[in-house]
Amino acid sequence: MSAVEYDDIQGLVRFGYKRLTQACFLLLRVTDPAAARGWLAQAPVSSATTQQPPPATALQVAFTSSGLQALGLRPDVVEFFSHEFIVGMASDASRARRLGDLGPNDPAAWQWGGTPEQLPHVLLMLYAVPGGLEDWQRTVLAQCELGFELMACLDTSDMDGTEPFGFADGISEPTVDWQRQRAVRDEERGDYSNVSCLGEYLLGYPNEYGAYTDRPLLDTDRDPGAVLPRAEDAPDKVDLGRNGSYLVLRQLQQDVAGFWRFIDAQVDGDPALRKQLAETLVGRTMEGEALVGDTGERIPGEDDPRNSFTYASDREGLRCPIGAHIRRSNPRNADLPPGRPGLVSWARRTLGFDAEALAVDKVSSTRFHRLLRRGREYGPGMSIEQALSFAPGGDATGLHFICLGANIARQFEFVQSAWLAGLRFDGMADESDPLTATHLPRDDGTPTDGFSIPLESGPDRRVCGLPQFVTVRGGAYFFLPGLRALRYLSKVQP
Repeated sequence: MSAVEYDDIQGLVRFGYKRLTQACFLLLRVTDPAAARGWLAQAPVSSATTQQPPPATALQVAFTSSGLQALGLRPDVVEFFSHEFIVGMASDASRARRLGDLGPNDPAAWQWGGTPEQLPHVLLMLYAVPGGLEDWQRTVLAQCELGFELMACLDTSDMDGTEPFGFADGISEPTVDWQRQRAVRDEERGDYSNVSCLGEYLLGYPNEYGAYTDRPLLDTDRDPGAVLPRAEDAPDKVDLGRNGSYLVLRQLQQDVAGFWRFIDAQVDGDPALRKQLAETLVGRTMEGEALVGDTGERIPGEDDPRNSFTYASDREGLRCPIGAHIRRSNPRNADLPPGRPGLVSWARRTLGFDAEALAVDKVSSTRFHRLLRRGREYGPGMSIEQALSFAPGGDATGLHFICLGANIARQFEFVQSAWLAGLRFDGMADESDPLTATHLPRDDGTPTDGFSIPLESGPDRRVCGLPQFVTVRGGAYFFLPGLRALRYLSKVQP
C-alpha cells in the first residue's frame, strides 16, 4: 500500500485553511484556451504538504466538466468522470426535484450556474491571512487575465466560528485516514466511527466499500510526458483522477432576520424559550453542545467532547428531535442496529425478522455518506437582537457551502435528497429539514412545513408554518485535480 502523496494533493482537502480567515472564490470562463493552459502551467497552487512557517496565502483550482473541455481535454476522456459531474448540478428537472431546487430554489432563478451560459469553467479559491487578500486577488487576476474572463467574485466573511444564524459551526467533520491504517474491505461495521477511508474523499484510493471509485484511467500513450501517476488498481494505466476530489459549491442565502422572527413569534418573545426552540430545530446549543448531552460514549477518531456521541440513547428523539438539522446531516448510525452477538442475531437483524431492530433501522449507514465540509460565510453577521430589528431589503448574508467527496451521487446528492430535502427521513412523514428545506407542499397539496418535537408523554409538539429560511443562489459541480493532473491539463492538445 503506497504512502499518501501530499505534494500532489491540493491543500484544501487536508487543511481547510481555517487560519487563512480571508477568502474569495472567483468564477471564470475560458476565453483563450492556450493562454489559460499557459497560466495553469505556472499557477502557484498550494499542496497538502506541511510548511513551517505556514503560508500567508493559498490558491486552489477546480473545473466544471465544460471547463475541462474548454481547456482542450477531449470528450472521450471527460466521459470517464462521474455522470453527475459531467451533466452538472442544474442539468434536469428530476435532479432539481431530488435536491430540493424547487420554487425559489429553481436553477432558472440562480445568479450563476443555473444555465449553460451562466456555468463557470473554472473556480479559483483564494485564501489569505487578515489584510492579505486584496493584494493576493489582484495578483492572481492579473496573472490569468489573458486566458479567462471573470464571471463573478464570491466574497466571504469571517464570523469567528459561527454560521449566519448564530450557531457554532465546523464541529462535526470526519477524521480522514491519512495514514491508510483503516482496513479497507467490504464488511459490516457494528459501531459508528468518525474515522473515514481516504478513498471517500480522494480518487485513486479504496473507499468504505474496499473499492476504487471510477475515474479516468488512460492508456500510457495518452500521457507522452509521463506526468500522471499510475493507478493503484490498474498499474498499466495512468490515473487522471488520483489525488483529486469532486467539489460541490452552493451559494446559500440565509434569511437570518426571518429565522429569528419566526422563532420569536412561536414563543411570544420569551428570550429563553426563543433560544431553546432554535436549538431544538438545529440539534445543538448555540455554543455547539449536543442536545443528547454527555452520553459517555467515546467515538473512534473523535477528540472533541462536543462531538463524541451517537443517538443510540435517544432513539425516540426526546432530547434531540429526529428531524433536527444535525441529526439529519449525520445520523451517526452503524451498518446494522445493535443486537446480541452471534450468527442468529445477525441474520434476524439483516433479514428484518427482529422487530425491535427493524424499528430503528430506517436510515442508511452513515459511513457511506460522509462529506468534508469546507464552506465559508458571506455577508454581515448579526446578533439575535439585530436580526429581530433588521430592516427588510438589507445586505444578503449566507453560506458558500463547499464539500468534497469522491462520489457526488452517494455523498452530497444522497445527503441532500434523502436526509435534508427528503420527506420520509427515519420514518417521519411529510417533514424535511427545518433549516434548509423549501417546505413547499406536495403536488397533492399536503403540507410539509411542520416540525415534530417528541414528548415523553402525549403527542408530539408540532411547530407549523415553517417558512423557507435558506435560498439557493447558485451552484455547480467541480473537479479539484491533483497537482500532477493540473500539469497534465496545462499540456493537453485539442
